[in-house]
Amino acid sequence: MENKKVYDLMSIKMPYLSGRLLRLFAALVESPLGGLLIPNLLQSAGIEWLRKQVIDEAPTHHPIHFSGAPATQNSAIPEKEFPRTAAAESRGFHFATVFDYAKAYRDGKTTPEEVATKLLAAIEDSNAATPALRAVITVNREEVMRQAREATQRIKAGKPLSIFDGVPVAVKDELDLTPYPTTVGTSFLGKSPSKEDATVVARMRAAGALLVGKTNMHEIGINVTGLNPHHGTARNPYNTGHFTGGSSSGSAAAVAAGLVPIALGADGGGSIRIPASFCGVFGLKATFGRVSELGAAPLCWSVAHVGPLAGTASDMALAYAVICGPDLRDPNSLHQPLPTIEGWDQLNLRGVKLGFYKEWFQHADPEVVAACENMLKRFSDMGAEIREIVIPDLELNRIAHTVTILSEMVQAMSYTYPAHHREHGLDVRLNLALGRAFNAQDYLLAQRARTRIINNFNHALEGVDMILTPTTAIPAPEIKKGALPDGESDLSTTAEIMRFVTSANMTGLPAASFPVGYTTKGLPIGMQAIGRAWQESNLLRLAVNAEQALERQKPQVHYKIL
Repeated sequence: MENKKVYDLMSIKMPYLSGRLLRLFAALVESPLGGLLIPNLLQSAGIEWLRKQVIDEAPTHHPIHFSGAPATQNSAIPEKEFPRTAAAESRGFHFATVFDYAKAYRDGKTTPEEVATKLLAAIEDSNAATPALRAVITVNREEVMRQAREATQRIKAGKPLSIFDGVPVAVKDELDLTPYPTTVGTSFLGKSPSKEDATVVARMRAAGALLVGKTNMHEIGINVTGLNPHHGTARNPYNTGHFTGGSSSGSAAAVAAGLVPIALGADGGGSIRIPASFCGVFGLKATFGRVSELGAAPLCWSVAHVGPLAGTASDMALAYAVICGPDLRDPNSLHQPLPTIEGWDQLNLRGVKLGFYKEWFQHADPEVVAACENMLKRFSDMGAEIREIVIPDLELNRIAHTVTILSEMVQAMSYTYPAHHREHGLDVRLNLALGRAFNAQDYLLAQRARTRIINNFNHALEGVDMILTPTTAIPAPEIKKGALPDGESDLSTTAEIMRFVTSANMTGLPAASFPVGYTTKGLPIGMQAIGRAWQESNLLRLAVNAEQALERQKPQVHYKIL
């Protein structure tokens, strides 16, 4: 009988491909000769192993955690419950917050118009630098200034829409934002402006946020470095020779670089939490269905989440408060209890039980492990009870997630594949080719595996409030010389980046990343917390307490807008 207590994830060694060799390999895989190469790719990806597994559970096609009768009306956290001040001030470098902007406006020290003017200049400067930051890729100057003028008038009249009025917020180019197109990081989609805001964007707009434009992303969200041959590769503000992580690359870079205090991202396999970790900021992927997906590009329906990236834990809580809650136009969002952030700002962890799976937790770069273990000790000092736990089938989760997200992305892009597949970046072409080799049984087996994985994590969470891991097993990797401009295939590094994050997508459980330290080279290190369904407030509370324990370091690239 298989020992379910055996840790089964392994680091992998795969060839690194870039330049002409990668271009040749991609062409071969897509050619009639691809039939000779695909079996080896399936073997390397673990698909042949998956096909041999006996999984008795019935499939779970969407990880909805039912909580009662479906909601019958749109709702969100009432503005009167929004945070009014930061719960904790970071030690060390100070990132300008929503509260800083709101106070400066109300004290008459500046206006949204003045901020917009400085911000537009900073975006232009960041993209003219060598290397270009490429955090924000599309800006409509007239639209930004129009919003700024209206916010200035409201604030001068003493009638701000909310604390967000006039505060800059950027939007990942996976979410619809009028009057911008949504390219999803490609060169051929988004040829006309979006006709309607995504629900999360509409909620931000209703709160008065100054929506400043579209942020860069890894093409169709299919990889996790942020490399993009079409819009330029986003650069890490802590070291522009390193990746930001993806796929919400530009959103994380925009926050870390001080262009905005908050940006919206999307997460199908760590795409909020990975760049948050690499760029030293905060990122939240709420419970599946907690935040509406309406207006997000339909890429990976059963693992997709929309959420905020922010410079501070308090701003992450504030952004979450604005965008969460049922949306009648998104059926998956109707099965949630009413959202709350009650208790998010408690500056202690008394009564909180934190679990960690030692073998999993320590399967990372030594500097990453050391920083996360140090924060674990700080949590204990704050009153948390630390418990060791075991979570089986982590390798099954890894492969089932690969099958799920690639199968759904292949289907999402199937209508453009014949005409445009060679217009994708080389790594995207390889991933889509692999996904096209999966069959219906592979996908269904992955959904049966999902049921087991959900049960495993829920069982682990019976004894603890949250599960802690590093966010990524390595800090932001260096951008290798051969990777630009066309891309790279580095599956060994990809596995290190994604080791801890995909389980929250498969299970639909909420997860957050927060900074816990820096490497000797000054690169940020992030920690991840995975919580029980619908208990995002616990994650926010943990992030706030981590923030007060960390001395923040200033990014090498940072703009002072306020």
